Amino acid sequence: MAALTKQQQTEFEAAAFRRLVEHLRERSDVQNIDLMNLAGFCRNCLSNWYREAAEAEGVALSKDESREIVYGMPYEDWRNLHQNEASCEQKAAFELNKPHK
Repeated sequence: MAALTKQQQTEFEAAAFRRLVEHLRERSDVQNIDLMNLAGFCRNCLSNWYREAAEAEGVALSKDESREIVYGMPYEDWRNLHQNEASCEQKAAFELNKPHK
């Protein structure tokens, strides 16, 4: 494995994060509950992690601000445009997996 500087590691991690966010924005057909059921995290989790990282560095960021960074628009707008009611199967899988313990 190539030896990376701390700066390179940070830059590559940031690039991977931007790519993940871009991908999730493009795949608005994939519902958050699907992500939770398959991967144990969703767009909201990602925005929470972003906000927690900012706060760890002394930067105040609201839940709405961090969600807008991940969703690319206000969360309520995204929900109105893309979120569907979860099916009974999706809800059952969510309850079975309990991703937010």
